[in-house]
Amino acid sequence: MTWCRLFMAGLTVFTGASAAAALSSGIDALIAARAVQGVGAASMMPLTLTLLTAAVPAERRGAALGVFGAITGLAVASGPLVGGSLTEHLSWHWIFWLNVPIGLVLLPLARLRLAESSAPGARLDIPGTLLISGGLFGIVYALVNANEDGWTSVTVLLGLFAGTALLVAFVRHGLRRPDAMLPMRLFKDRAFSGINAASLLMFLGMFGSIFLLSQFLQAVVGYSPTEAGVRMLPWTAMPLLVSPIAGLVSDRIGGRPVVATGLALQAVGLAWFAQVLGPDLSYAAQLPPLIISGIGMGLYFAPAASLVMSSVRTTEQGIASGTNNALREVGGALGVAVLGAVFAARGGYDSPDTFVDGTVPALWIGAGAVALAALLIPGRGARGPAEAEGEKKGEADRRDLTTVA
Repeated sequence: MTWCRLFMAGLTVFTGASAAAALSSGIDALIAARAVQGVGAASMMPLTLTLLTAAVPAERRGAALGVFGAITGLAVASGPLVGGSLTEHLSWHWIFWLNVPIGLVLLPLARLRLAESSAPGARLDIPGTLLISGGLFGIVYALVNANEDGWTSVTVLLGLFAGTALLVAFVRHGLRRPDAMLPMRLFKDRAFSGINAASLLMFLGMFGSIFLLSQFLQAVVGYSPTEAGVRMLPWTAMPLLVSPIAGLVSDRIGGRPVVATGLALQAVGLAWFAQVLGPDLSYAAQLPPLIISGIGMGLYFAPAASLVMSSVRTTEQGIASGTNNALREVGGALGVAVLGAVFAARGGYDSPDTFVDGTVPALWIGAGAVALAALLIPGRGARGPAEAEGEKKGEADRRDLTTVA
């Protein structure tokens, strides 16, 4: 199956599962529909970068990914706001109904406008898929349930140990099979390993912090879900403005300094929040860290996507996109679980003071994770295969022009 057809199949499954979730009348049916929805999203999301990279020349890729980052920022910004408004004023069912007309419009557009492309010789790695799926499920399940069940409970320990064992088996599988879904040789490249590790840490710190700060606005300050979503816009909507600029700048000076700057600003914003957070914190005092964090997030998205795709050969860009998407999702789940565990250990929901007592150390950990991510971005000497291929092509084109002249 080509990338375009796989993207459309994932979009079809996601749209149908959204309708099923909207029609569900109980928690069991909703969970089942959400699981199918996840399958559709997992088939579709990694291919967005792959298809975009294949459609845009390398010299204009930063600008195109900047637009992609802006649209992603718009989705991040509007998600909590629209979701909160629908839940507050209509029903939670409408969160899922909203996906259906969007999917129905996108399907014919994708069929008409997307060019067919594929990775020659690619095969489905069933053993690798089972190992990584089982390993990630075990670890994420354990982390999400650790606060409620206890870190020493049988289910949590079983999930952690079994998940870790499966991930070790997946790594061994990737080392031994050259046609594995994720060949471990890719991580020998500093560009590939650095940007993927940074992405995991970025989403760990960012999503865990957003999870707690959005609750702070509701549980401590007393805003409704819609009001909290509006007040988070200086952070969540900033990529809409910054990402296109970041894409253009990365085309000129390279993506690495832009990504590192964005991660550093995100860490500064989280540390600022940790420093000033209190039960009586005014919204005016929240604006500076919100804006700084938003600028940092906007500087990160587009250049990071370009670094991921340029860190591997052209035929391996689907693997690179899928790997980065998976690590970002794992990072987000880890962020909510780890920062939530710190919050539960140091504070709670008993009063505004106890909520702040738990949130502050969690924010410091989130800031530290993002700061570490900034340090993991390799320097200009760590060029990926796609960058080297692009430079060789550019040199060849210049020689041809010189010969013609």
